[in-house]
Amino acid sequence: MSDTAARKKVLVFRELPADQLALLQAAHVVTVANPRIATQKAAFDAALPQAQGLIGSSYPIDAALLARAPRLEVVSSVSVGVDNYDLATLQSRGILLCHTPGVLTETTADTLFALLMATCRRVVELSNLVREGRWTKNIGEDLFGTDVHGKTLGLLGFGRIGQAVARRAALGFGMPVLYHARHAVDMAQQAPELAGRVRHAALDSLLAQADIVVAALPLSPATRGLMGAREFALMKPGAIFINGGRGATVDEGALLQALDHGPLRAAGLDVFATEPLPPDSPLRTHPKVTPLPHIGSATHETRHAMAALATRNLLQALAGQRPAAVYDTQAR
Repeated sequence: MSDTAARKKVLVFRELPADQLALLQAAHVVTVANPRIATQKAAFDAALPQAQGLIGSSYPIDAALLARAPRLEVVSSVSVGVDNYDLATLQSRGILLCHTPGVLTETTADTLFALLMATCRRVVELSNLVREGRWTKNIGEDLFGTDVHGKTLGLLGFGRIGQAVARRAALGFGMPVLYHARHAVDMAQQAPELAGRVRHAALDSLLAQADIVVAALPLSPATRGLMGAREFALMKPGAIFINGGRGATVDEGALLQALDHGPLRAAGLDVFATEPLPPDSPLRTHPKVTPLPHIGSATHETRHAMAALATRNLLQALAGQRPAAVYDTQAR
């Protein structure tokens, strides 16, 4: 086969670092077209029918779009989550879906724990007190925060990120840790450093016991809307809720109700059902909410590592090799 015949058509639908784009261009015919940008949408639409590989993130790759890409062999997502992809259609057509687990674990756990700390200690609120010139005397009890060390942490989800948060909590802050997941983890095999410090719990039991609940869940039919009015009502008075998984795992109306009239003292949110957060969302300015713009993996080092893994996945798949990180489209 000639070099020309071996080169395939690749559509990059979200910008890549220059060095990773160069790797793709050296091996294949590459079109860069971000469909979110009005001036690039026509180029994306024109390239899609011939595309054999797609690489990018944060754009819905649904059944209608896939129908316009009859030659597609592989989709390489620069993400861990796959809720933007029509898994059933990908599976039925034999299209590989790749993602980027592992490389963002520690960074995302850092973000979750930073959000936990900031929410418990009211860091943003009290920083604004100083910035706005309202710090005119020693603060009173109405502005006191909540200790983190020694508190019981409840984790919803206990994959790579959940386990990384558990290490920070149990080993660094002396926190008893409960987790809820579909299956209990063999600590001796998967996380020996956490053996005896972390235990599995049913969802209702975890919510009733935890001082701080951190959600690190992927979005799936089983997790969509998992945290609703009933679940928030089970939480302890004064409890704190943190979400760094996917926004749609939470009923945001029920969350607001729990903040205004229920047990929650505060919430820290890095993810939302609609992103970017709409300007009229009550979560944007709620006094008990510390919101972040979905920054879980947003560091220079980690975003580059994600792009590098996604690029490697794509190159391997198009070369007929087994990619480093294939997502099992039957996993749900």
